[in-house]
Amino acid sequence: MTRHILLVHSDPVDNRDDEYNSWYDDVHLPDVLKVPGFVAAKRYVAAAGIHGEQPSNRFLAIYEIETDDLPAALRALSNAAKGMHLSSAFDRKSQSTFAFTELIRD
Repeated sequence: MTRHILLVHSDPVDNRDDEYNSWYDDVHLPDVLKVPGFVAAKRYVAAAGIHGEQPSNRFLAIYEIETDDLPAALRALSNAAKGMHLSSAFDRKSQSTFAFTELIRD
């Protein structure tokens, strides 16, 4: 089975960090992990990089996916998201999402 990760960069609406983090941890992550192929998730908050640089978003979620058909898993997530509760504390305009497939070298 091929391994992938889905990186989701995002931010809360101004002054709603606690609500955003509670929703993300207690509601959204469990909802995503119900989607077939999504096997683990972790969240991170930005820290200064080697030269003090900061990313454009403060929060990052990393989802681990195990599937031989990544496009189908991402479609399943997109379809499931239509029925998921989306907190008004989540700033949708800040969101960027990227998928990566693990390199297997012989």
